[in-house]
Amino acid sequence: AGMIRGRSRDIDDLLDVSGGEQEMRRQRLENVVWEAGALSLEEREKLNGNRGAVLWFTGLSGSGKSTIAKRLERALYERDVHTMFLDGDNLRHGLNADLGFSPEDRAENIRRVSEVASIGYSHAGVVLCCFISPYIRDRDYARSVVPEGRFFEIYTKCDIEVLKRRDPKGLYARALRGEIKEFTGISAPYEEPEEPEIVVETDLDSPDVIVEKLLKMLEDAGIIPAA
Repeated sequence: AGMIRGRSRDIDDLLDVSGGEQEMRRQRLENVVWEAGALSLEEREKLNGNRGAVLWFTGLSGSGKSTIAKRLERALYERDVHTMFLDGDNLRHGLNADLGFSPEDRAENIRRVSEVASIGYSHAGVVLCCFISPYIRDRDYARSVVPEGRFFEIYTKCDIEVLKRRDPKGLYARALRGEIKEFTGISAPYEEPEEPEIVVETDLDSPDVIVEKLLKMLEDAGIIPAA
């Protein structure tokens, strides 16, 4: 009952894998068996007092993904909710240190972190994922790793001109000078979510207001108990 390997969409299609590569993958997996843990997802959820979920924060650099996620994590902690925090920059220091920012590397980046998020979900954690993840196809893959109703795409929307003015790390200024290649929103595209679970406008609402909206969303979905 706690298994999550059944995906809502075909992974090879999402990754644009060729027929030859698909066959090689099938051959490799013939001798690889999925080993279920001793505890089911339901048992872990009963122990934790909350349901497992993946919260996927997507948006341009500087739009507030990590800021909002960390405030939400603190609020969840104060309500005894088990969480896991995954940040794009952090994972590029380790797990994804070998990847660049080409569309192909971005896809592999999201594939890896999606699988990590699925492990956190399977242990009844509320996994907060903060990744620019500019391509719809890659975010669809992230959605596919957990059952329907357990994935929440959160679009942290902010006007690009506001981001250029904020620019706390100086990245937009450097990108505009051509010093950073493939910078999302300047020299690389960002595909806006078509049907996110929620849009939060970080240039209009304060972090505290947004966190309250997200807590309400999780309560309404039955992920966390009502306060």
